[in-house]
Order: sequence, then structure tokens, then C-alpha cells
Amino acid sequence: MAVYDIALRRRFRRIDRRSGVLIRGEAGWGEISPFWDYGPAESARWFAAGLEAATVPFPPVARDRVPVNATVPVCDPAAAVGIVAAHPGVRAVKVKVADPGVELREDCARVAAVAEALAAGGGGVVRVDANGAWEVDEAARAIRELDAAAGGLEYVEQPCAEVEEMARVRRAVNVAVAADESVRRAGDPLAVVRAGACDLIVTKVQPLGGVRAALAVAEEAGVPVVVSSAVDSSVGLAMGAHLAAVLPELPHPCGLGTLSLLTGDVSSTPLTVREGAIDVRRVAPDVADAAPVTPELVSRWLRRLDEVAAWMESAR
Repeated sequence: MAVYDIALRRRFRRIDRRSGVLIRGEAGWGEISPFWDYGPAESARWFAAGLEAATVPFPPVARDRVPVNATVPVCDPAAAVGIVAAHPGVRAVKVKVADPGVELREDCARVAAVAEALAAGGGGVVRVDANGAWEVDEAARAIRELDAAAGGLEYVEQPCAEVEEMARVRRAVNVAVAADESVRRAGDPLAVVRAGACDLIVTKVQPLGGVRAALAVAEEAGVPVVVSSAVDSSVGLAMGAHLAAVLPELPHPCGLGTLSLLTGDVSSTPLTVREGAIDVRRVAPDVADAAPVTPELVSRWLRRLDEVAAWMESAR
């Protein structure tokens, strides 16, 4: 087992650092990295995913590379253009919007800059992610303005927090709606599909309990799937890449090009984006060369794993 702790280049999802546990088993390495605000019940799925990756071979794959999008956090338009330029070959960019304290006009300026940079580089699509921050009327207005700024959005991800709100927004706009939190943080990950609240779903291996569990959700959903990461290290990204590689169809680039959000990685052979895609392969961390972590952080993770294990035992 190894613990990692890596700073983000820019604040993302309201965090400045990414930390997790890497475990090695007979099948290879797995990652367990639930965010710190997740309790034992939700973190248990992340534990199961890492354990599966370390102990069970991945299913046979249909492809050896997976197309990905670039991800633009909340930043000024010039920085957003720089991120697009740093990802040659990428034909989709996800832009984070609706952060607290950030005005819609700022989000629109960032989206417009990304769309212009993509057009100048040969074309591509823009998708936005609100992480459930909007109310229904606010979402409808924001989506229309962002759609105009982009010259047409590919889709908007998780505009509202609740499934019923998502359904109302979907009926009110002419932009496709993707469900993320309503899938990965739900007791029933397909309730959002049955409610007619989305056009596609975002699946993430760790939050759904492993490659096989996420694959089952994707197969049952009956709508297009975008495989994404939870800002993982390359070990976690390899888990997501294998899920994407198993799917028979990938109609949209995946959200697995997130390593560029981190200032480092756990491996000297990271899963970086090349020509708009990442490789499908196992990744082993160079534990001896990993960035040092404090004994306090290691102890914190050990206590957390104990809490998750205790919850799993009590839930049997």
C-alpha cells in the first residue's frame, strides 16, 4: 500500500490537493481515493473499486486507446486558451462553470474563448459542467447563454442537484443534458434515466464500485455513456480507461484526460494525453520515487480505511 498527495495546478471542485491510497494485489495496482467529505457508506464503493482492480483482471477490451476531452477549470479566458493549446489533437473540452462567486458572464467569456481556440485548431465541441449548482430557472437561462457563447454546446453536465429538477431543465432547453452526480452519488444510479432527466450519463469507476459495476450500469442505462475520472492519479485513470475500452461504443470523448490538472503523478510512466487520447494499460506507481507524505496523512488514511471496513462489515 502507498499513500499519495499531489497539489492541483488550479483550485478544482473546491479542492487544492488530491490524495488517495494505492493498493497492490495479484492483478496489479488499484486506487482508493474518495474525497474527504464522503462518509464511510459512499466511500465503500471506492474501496470496492480499488480492491477489484488490485485483485481481479480487467475484462477483455475492444480498443487500446481512448479519446478524451481536455478539462478547463474556473479561470480567465487567456488561461483557458492556454489549456486548449496544451492539448493538441483533443476535439472536446469540458469547461467548469457555476462556481460560487463567479458570474455567468465570466463563465460565458471562458466558454467563448475555448470555442474560438478549438475552431482555430481545427474544430471541436464544448461541454460544460455545473456540478448541480443551479436552480431550475437559473439553469435554463445559463444554459441558453452558454450555448450561444459556445456557438452550440455538446451537452451540459449536471445542471441541477435533484433528478426532478434535471428533468424540468431538460424539457426547457435544446441542449443535451448529462447526469453525473445523479448517477455516481445515487442509491439507484439509473433513476435519473428512468425519470427522463438526461440524454446521456457520466460513469466513474471508483464511485460506482469498480469496472464491472460501472459496466453493468452502462449496459442497463440505454443511453450514451461518457466515462470520466474523479481527478485520479494514473492508477485510477487506468481503471477508467479499461472501462471505456470495454464498452462496445464510445460516441463521446471520455473525461479521462485529467492528469494535467495535477502538478505531478505517482508514476514515471503517467497516462498523459497524446494526440487526443490516452493508452489503455495498467500503471504501477514508482513508490520509491513518490512524493513524500506526512505520517499524519498516512494515519488519517488508515483510520479512514478502518472506518470503511467497519461500515462494510456492519452492512452485511
